[in-house]
Amino acid sequence: MTSIYDIPVQTAAGATKTLTEYRGQVLLIVNTASKCGFTSQYAGLESLFRKYAYQGFVVLGFPCNQFGEQEPGDITEIKNFCSLTYDVTFPLFAKVDVNGSDAAPLYKHLKTSAPGLLGSEAIKWNFTKFLVDREGTVIIRYSPATKPASLESDIEAALQKPI
Repeated sequence: MTSIYDIPVQTAAGATKTLTEYRGQVLLIVNTASKCGFTSQYAGLESLFRKYAYQGFVVLGFPCNQFGEQEPGDITEIKNFCSLTYDVTFPLFAKVDVNGSDAAPLYKHLKTSAPGLLGSEAIKWNFTKFLVDREGTVIIRYSPATKPASLESDIEAALQKPI
């Protein structure tokens, strides 16, 4: 089985890299959109990032335009919007597809590792969240409606788990 740390991702600057630099950290991986009913979750995600970053927690945002074309801008526009509107400082990556034949390898891995309701692998909407432990194991998938603040106990538990 492929490790999450070996999967190629594209940075916001367009470079291809892996998630190796996040090895040993607890990750919250989220497909995001700037024009979605859940866009205000950026504030909650940033709050979690700031609260737990010193303990080894990071939010990774992957903009996605597959749901109602709610992320139409380029990565520069997306980063500016996130910074100016929600003071986002957590890492944002290049836009990705999360479903279909062009789905990013990371999302293929996440969906297989933590299927959704009734075993469905498809991502249903923007702001689907995946919590990954320090060893790179996907712990749980959260629905888009799950507010970031409600993840705190799961994040704390993952942070306390020894490596």
